Amino acid sequence: MSHSDVFAAVDLGASSGRVVVGRIGPDELALTEVHRFPNRPLRLPSGLHWDIGGLYHGMLDGLRAAAPRAPRSIGIDSWAVDYGLLDAGGALLGLPHHYRDSRTDTVAPAVVERVGAADLYARNGLQFLPFNTIFQLAGARGTPQLRSAESLLLVPDLLAYWLTGERGAEVTNASTTGLLDVATRRWSPELADAAGIDP
Repeated sequence: MSHSDVFAAVDLGASSGRVVVGRIGPDELALTEVHRFPNRPLRLPSGLHWDIGGLYHGMLDGLRAAAPRAPRSIGIDSWAVDYGLLDAGGALLGLPHHYRDSRTDTVAPAVVERVGAADLYARNGLQFLPFNTIFQLAGARGTPQLRSAESLLLVPDLLAYWLTGERGAEVTNASTTGLLDVATRRWSPELADAAGIDP
C-alpha cells in the first residue's frame, strides 16, 4: 500500500444506499460519504420487489461522485438472501423479490420437513429464517423466470456484474443462501434438490 490509498464502498441498506470514499494510510482512516440515495421497495401484483434499476442508478451516481478521488477499487455490500435470475445471455429475468415478500410463508416449513431441521442445519449452518434464499427458490418453483434462468446472482454480485461484466458469488454472502455446504464452502446439489431446483 502506498502512503495513502483511496477506496470506494457502496453500502446498500433496506431503506437507503450510500457511496463512501475511504482514505487509508499508516496513521489514517478517513471516511467521506459522497452520495446517498433512497431504496424504495415496489409493491407489484407479483409481490414485493426491490427497485434494482433505481439502486443501480444511485450507485452509479455515487461512483461518479467518488471518481475525482481516484479510488483504487470498489466494494459493494448489501443485505443478504435476495437475488436476480439471469437468462443465458445475462439478461435479468424480472425484478428481484424482497425478502419480506410473503411467498415463502408456507414453503419454508415444507422444505424443512422434507429435509429435516437437523440435517438442513448440519449442511448449511444457517438459522432457520423463512426468507433464506433456499426457501425463496422453493417458492419460485414452476415460475417462468426460474424455468428460464441459467444463473442466479445475489444483489451485490448482480450489481458488480453490471459494472464489470463478470459473474461471481462472494462467499460470505453466498453462505446466507442456505445452498452452500458449510463444510466444503461449495454449492450443494443436495440442498438445491431439497429446494426442488436445478443446481
